[in-house]
Amino acid sequence: MASERKKRREFLRRSALLAGGSLVTMAPEGVRAAAWAGGTDAPEKREVRIGFMPLTDCAPLVVASALGYDRKYGLQFRLSRQASWAAIRDKLLAGELDAAHALYGLPYGVQLGIGGLRRDMAVLMTLNANGQGISVARSLAADGVIDGASLAERIRRQPGRFVFAQTFPTGTHAMWLNYWLAAHGVDPLRDVRTIVVPPPQMVASIRAGHIHAFCVGEPWNHYGIVDGSSVHLASSQDVWPDHPEKVLGATRDFVRSHPNTARAMIMALLEACRWIDASHENRERMTELIAAPAYVNVPVEVIADRIHGRYQNGLGGTWNDPRPMRFHAGGTVNFPWLSDGMWFLTQFRRWGLLARDPDYTAVSASINQIALYREAAAALGVPLPEAPLRSARLIDGAIWSGMQPERFAMVSAAQS
Repeated sequence: MASERKKRREFLRRSALLAGGSLVTMAPEGVRAAAWAGGTDAPEKREVRIGFMPLTDCAPLVVASALGYDRKYGLQFRLSRQASWAAIRDKLLAGELDAAHALYGLPYGVQLGIGGLRRDMAVLMTLNANGQGISVARSLAADGVIDGASLAERIRRQPGRFVFAQTFPTGTHAMWLNYWLAAHGVDPLRDVRTIVVPPPQMVASIRAGHIHAFCVGEPWNHYGIVDGSSVHLASSQDVWPDHPEKVLGATRDFVRSHPNTARAMIMALLEACRWIDASHENRERMTELIAAPAYVNVPVEVIADRIHGRYQNGLGGTWNDPRPMRFHAGGTVNFPWLSDGMWFLTQFRRWGLLARDPDYTAVSASINQIALYREAAAALGVPLPEAPLRSARLIDGAIWSGMQPERFAMVSAAQS
């Protein structure tokens, strides 16, 4: 027991040092929010091009632009709607975008050269938690597939027949889908076929019969119910309560060349995230903003219910989810936890995207810009955690804490 405590202390010490701070984070003296917009801390680049996908969780970018939080910190956000996550990746790497609303696993995959060019990447902050979903074709639901257990039973009877869609090979939706299937005894690499479909095309794809199920962000799961094409089987918060989801991503070259711009972006988006979570009325206003044709381009009511935690499954069942999409939660959502990034690395290893274990802590510490985030958060009075790791109990009972990630990947794989 004593040796385990010693190992944990040493692991936490190394994690904190790699993350650029101590275990107890103190606010820098004399830091004031207004200072970042002028003087030596003025943004090196004032007009920043930020890509996003038409999803509910692009909300912080839209709110920051609409309410002027970008201009408060000397920036002008130029938001650019993109057609796919691959387009966001490619435009970041080509310099056509300065930053992006990105799947958590996207910059990690690029950092490791999975499926394409390798480039040093940066995660500046997390934009939201929770709020993704797994849906199945209504025709399957009519045939008795109404939950994970009945889906698994059907797959066992017809292995290899069903086609599932996710949104990007190293993205969050691929990992939620794989983990959820494995927790129900389904091997996602052998028992089903998986393809990539951009989020706005999911409902049309399932309506046309090209896929049998999908994992995607909102509002597309709820849109499938309204459309009559799909029903809800699970939420991502069922897999990992209060999990990280989208991040503000950039290349590390951009952050090195524009540290004040990067800090100002974090501050503007922290204010936007805090504003969204501050009241029911703010969420209503946010829903109206993002529903517009330039952003998500769906009716307000398609977004509104789930953003308030009001869920339905399309089969008559309704409930209030205690963990709907969150954007701030006192800063807990936004902190770029090392353990969050490390979890995605364990899943890359588990599902064959990595041939060997990386240095989990070092890779995550190199990507997640904790020191920069601390400066921005301290300036705004946003609370900071004492350590860069956190723990959670996942759907299969496994407890993820960032400790011994190699063993977690192996145990996780064995559980499937």
